[in-house]
Amino acid sequence: MAIDAGERSRVTSRAARWSRLPHALAGTALVAGVGYRLLLLLTNTPPTNSDEATMGLAALHIGQGQEFPIWFYGQAYMGTLEAYLAAPLIALTGPSTLALRLPTLALYAVFALLAWRLTLRLTGDHWYALLVTALLAFGSDRIVKNQLIAGGGYPEMNAAGMALALLAYDLAAGRPRRRLVRWTGWGFLAGLMVWVDPLVLPYVIGTGVVLVAFRWRELTGRAGALLGAGALVGAAPLLLDSLVTGRSPLTAVLAASGAGQSASWAERLSGALVLGPALGMGFCSPGACAGWQLWWSAALPLLLLAAAVIAWRQLRGYRQSAPAPDGSRPLANAITAALSLALVAAAVATLASYATSSAAGRTPVESSRYLSCLLISVPVLLWPVWRVARQRSPRLPGLARAAAIGVLAGTLGTAAVATGTALATVPSYRTAEAQHAELVATLRTLDVRHVYGGYWTCNRLIFASAEEIACAVVNDDLGPGHNRYPAYRRAVDAAASPAWIAPDGSPLAARLDAQVRADALTLRHIPGWRLYLPHR
Repeated sequence: MAIDAGERSRVTSRAARWSRLPHALAGTALVAGVGYRLLLLLTNTPPTNSDEATMGLAALHIGQGQEFPIWFYGQAYMGTLEAYLAAPLIALTGPSTLALRLPTLALYAVFALLAWRLTLRLTGDHWYALLVTALLAFGSDRIVKNQLIAGGGYPEMNAAGMALALLAYDLAAGRPRRRLVRWTGWGFLAGLMVWVDPLVLPYVIGTGVVLVAFRWRELTGRAGALLGAGALVGAAPLLLDSLVTGRSPLTAVLAASGAGQSASWAERLSGALVLGPALGMGFCSPGACAGWQLWWSAALPLLLLAAAVIAWRQLRGYRQSAPAPDGSRPLANAITAALSLALVAAAVATLASYATSSAAGRTPVESSRYLSCLLISVPVLLWPVWRVARQRSPRLPGLARAAAIGVLAGTLGTAAVATGTALATVPSYRTAEAQHAELVATLRTLDVRHVYGGYWTCNRLIFASAEEIACAVVNDDLGPGHNRYPAYRRAVDAAASPAWIAPDGSPLAARLDAQVRADALTLRHIPGWRLYLPHR
């Protein structure tokens, strides 16, 4: 039966709408991911802490023109990019966690958008790219902490890693537009990440190897010069500090990793390969992993292996293929395979480096944030499973296809459950933030401007009070603690009658209660806190 022109037009129109559907749904998922995180920010979730407040104090000082720190206060590694991004907002609105986190929210949006584009480059499958975007829109407790808390390095690493991979693909594929700008941009981001946080270095190296493999001739000319210049500009703060002080940031990073500290290999491997992937990639409840949620940690090595095998076969097929009459061969498949291998290798290197650190064995729950960069590899991790799930070949066993569909459904379902349990913590976090606000207001009312407190109390209190209140860190035995900004300690030590602050139920509170019983201090209770005032 012949199809008339009108029917043919309707069929074409339906096909066009169908082809645009994944784009529209991906946009919706991206907006939902940003909206979800904005809602969390407006409800004081995730909770802030003194490390984030330290970055906030750096932003405050930058906005005031008081200081321009290169490193996170109190150490010689981890660049202060987040402080410089937030400084204009804090200068305009005053110190607040929201102002500090709006740039990190923007970095998440960049990360999710680039993940969509990179997945399309590597697979050409719009529906699979939608799946990746939807998965990254979810946010468990650990994921939103990594993406939103401005505590140094984590929010910007994933966005930069995705950008490096996308730029590497476009440059290796010879895309003609703005090539010199892209070369400069890749170099700048690579140098910037060397300054900000070395955790992303496996992805810098992996994508750099792809560029060298496919564009080494171009790198010998202007492209290489611009890449090098961009890298020098990005890493300029680190290089300047090394020249002025003679310090090696590599030494500081190795010391902080704690590779030689006490933790058995069994503990390290358990933290890095059993608990770490499931918790660090967003498949667990806040601060813990149920046994059934650990299935992702068992699946991850298999997914990495499958992605590596597919990419290697694709790369080998390119090398063995016959060239065209003009002697050329299409590079697209080879570049896709090489970049996929690079992302797999970077994920393996990230896991391996984490396993060698004592943190994986000693503090596996909190230290799982070191695996944040694994999200950059998500576009290649699930691709083998998606291919099997989409195939309808009679040669493919039905059980294999069912298993692939089960993995995809389990991935999305587990992430959704972890997101739901994270949302359940919002009321308790709001209560804790309200109690802290009451603490600050009480200190102002009582005209208390100098206090001693624990590490996780002091800088948070100083930032929340816009430095009206100075706090010196003490340990649980009342001895001097780790004061990241010594000026605060000096101010409190010089004060006539400093007070003491401790959270309810803390070891520090128990020690100070003994001082109250000895009639050395007067206790005033604030919900969630204990304020100890000297006799006046």
